[in-house]
Amino acid sequence: MAGLLKKRLRILYSKILASLQTMPHDAPYRKHTEQLVNERFNHERDVEKLEKKINCGQIEEVIFQAECELALSRKMSEWKPWESLVEELPPNQWKWPI
Repeated sequence: MAGLLKKRLRILYSKILASLQTMPHDAPYRKHTEQLVNERFNHERDVEKLEKKINCGQIEEVIFQAECELALSRKMSEWKPWESLVEELPPNQWKWPI
């Protein structure tokens, strides 16, 4: 069972890394997510030790987090937050109090 879970996690991490390849190298989301995924991807072989090192719950919970991260990375590629705004910001938009 543990082998299947670990294999599923490796597949998810591979898909996340592939999804990140569609983003510019200097995009903050790509840089930080790649770093996190690579750290986890190259972790321990033993599932129990992996759970302790990642410290995010049981391996099933880590798999769920990876599934959510994959969905987010695909959305981020679609949204392209690294591109410039379509319209200029109104003057004093972030000024407070008005």
